[in-house]
Amino acid sequence: MASSSFLLFTAILALVSWQALASDPGPLQDFCVADNSSRVLVNGFFCKDPKAVTAEDFFLAAKLDMPRDTKMSKVGSNVTLVNVMKIAGLNTLGISLARIDYAPLGENPPHTHSRATEILTALEGTLYVGFVTSNPENKLFSKELRKGDVFVFPQGLIHFQFNPNPYKPVVAIAALSSQNPGAITIANAVFGSKPMILDDVLAKAFQVEKKTVGWLQAQFWADNHN
Repeated sequence: MASSSFLLFTAILALVSWQALASDPGPLQDFCVADNSSRVLVNGFFCKDPKAVTAEDFFLAAKLDMPRDTKMSKVGSNVTLVNVMKIAGLNTLGISLARIDYAPLGENPPHTHSRATEILTALEGTLYVGFVTSNPENKLFSKELRKGDVFVFPQGLIHFQFNPNPYKPVVAIAALSSQNPGAITIANAVFGSKPMILDDVLAKAFQVEKKTVGWLQAQFWADNHN
């Protein structure tokens, strides 16, 4: 009986520990401003000496009120991410944000954030958004957002945003539950990898001819993040 209780306790502890490690670790002090001068590689950043920390470490003149250029993007969007690389004070705080500009008929193409859940608010215009659940269901949850509406994209799931208006741009703001959420744009990763994935692999995976794979791999898979 004692052995069974111990095994149950161990299983629960393992589950709790796994969930605790599933997102950015919680801070153990008021702040841990990233020391970008450190050459030591860790999972995150070493802390700057608290005595050397200033208000500037928590500030960025991001000008998120200013429209971004979407004309240079093949997908018609521009993601302005504010993460720990731009504000050192975000280190260990488990949060970041982004402004997303969409050209008419522009989109933020299907992508995932491996380290963050995202909550997005439409500030101007209308957005068609959605995410797809994991195998085997691959169920699509989608919604049309209007100004002031909010939608959540669960961590790790493929999601997208699209501006259906052919005449007007759209703006949204997103908050993400990681200091460095990461983004994997599906098309870029699959067809724009370096070196390229074998066309035999992709032709079978997507059930298309190799020449189609070759054409896709020849495209310029630019990143819409800055």
